[in-house]
Amino acid sequence: MTATDNPMADLPEGIARLRAMILESEKITVFTGAGISTESGIPDFRGPDGIWKTMTPIDFSAFIASEEVRRESWQRKFSGDEKLTNAEPNAGHQAITSLVRAKKVHWVITQNVDGLHQRSGTPEDQVIELHGNAGYAKCLDCEQRYELADIKRAFLAQNSIPYCDACGGIVKSATISFGQAMPVKPMQLAEKASLNCDLFMAIGSSLSVYPAADFPRLAKHKGARLVIINAEPTDLDPVCDLVLQQQIGTTLSAAID
Repeated sequence: MTATDNPMADLPEGIARLRAMILESEKITVFTGAGISTESGIPDFRGPDGIWKTMTPIDFSAFIASEEVRRESWQRKFSGDEKLTNAEPNAGHQAITSLVRAKKVHWVITQNVDGLHQRSGTPEDQVIELHGNAGYAKCLDCEQRYELADIKRAFLAQNSIPYCDACGGIVKSATISFGQAMPVKPMQLAEKASLNCDLFMAIGSSLSVYPAADFPRLAKHKGARLVIINAEPTDLDPVCDLVLQQQIGTTLSAAID
């Protein structure tokens, strides 16, 4: 086969291998961390320049116990969300969505709370959000959903913090806070997605936050091939079938083009 006949002939070796693995797979699970969203301008919470380096996170137990802590939490929410709300899906999100539409990727497990996978076109019922979603709020008791624009309007006008209209419960941003239990259903779905794939792609994650970091190990143990695309080394690199320390958007775009 000549270079003209072979679409992988001119690709860098790592990307050519990634493309081949994608083509050979029938059921891919993608796992994404902060690294894919930093390419959309969203800061990494835990990185060297992350938000938690300059601001102590609010523990869930403190949020529940104190109305003043809840007020501080909402103040932070409404004074620091611009980068999150203004961010747009990047080439990495779009490439994953293309693989979903091609019925290659069946599940996207994400540690991110920005909703960019859904905004890029991946159906909501194929995105498993392990740490919740920063785009809305919900009652901690009855789980009724509340839109942030309504909460923000009342907060800025009257300095009032939200309580549930239906049951009187505490309303909180629909993200998982420090000290808050991981959501049962998403964790169960993520386990199922990890056990039932032939290729597991961990993208933009340090794979150091547990229990989420167990999922690539679970997939590998079950027999799936494991790919990691991340700027920095991870503890799982030695057992991977392919490690690419490259920019996510350009790498994925080249692999599926």
